[in-house]
Amino acid sequence: MTKIITIILVLTSTILAEYSSSISPITSEIKKRMIKDNSWRKGCPFSLNDLRYLHVKYIDFRGKEMMGEIIVYKELSAEVAEIFKDLYDVGYPIKKMRLVSDYKGNDWQSIESDNTSSFNCRPATGSKKWSKHSYGKAIDINPIENPYISRKGHISHKVSLTYRKRVHKESSYTDKAVLLKNDKAVEIFKKHGWQWGGDWSGVKDYQHFSK
Repeated sequence: MTKIITIILVLTSTILAEYSSSISPITSEIKKRMIKDNSWRKGCPFSLNDLRYLHVKYIDFRGKEMMGEIIVYKELSAEVAEIFKDLYDVGYPIKKMRLVSDYKGNDWQSIESDNTSSFNCRPATGSKKWSKHSYGKAIDINPIENPYISRKGHISHKVSLTYRKRVHKESSYTDKAVLLKNDKAVEIFKKHGWQWGGDWSGVKDYQHFSK
């Protein structure tokens, strides 16, 4: 009898372990977070009406199911939800997913925390032009394991130095987070028409996908 109950519990947990997500306009509460913590301000290229707030399920580096939040351009919101469903289905792990507002709009701090994010009203790295993140049309995923590497090979974040050599070494969740050219996670983004910074010549931005 105990064995039967155990099997039923396992089957039940398997059935319940499904992907889930939600999409909503920017509420007054989220707006306050974005303005207070400097991820959106007057003068940004997109209004808050052009953005959508997503709540999506993901698998973290401990193999646990978590709910994350991300803000993207409204016309891409359903597609982004589908992308994260595909990532969930193939078991691609994500360290954490929080709004950049939680880091005072500071991209450096968000990366240091290995945070996966999208919208942040800021210039592109090394440029005075708006980043695609300012439009909610770019996603940085697991930035510590997938660093930005300059033309001269410089990596700003010390913890990322171990990931300079792009290769899978083991079967840990952290290792699975490393994005390589033929990985399923990269193929998922490309299937939806997103460009990958790992394909760039010269500069490499392995965390970066944009549409």
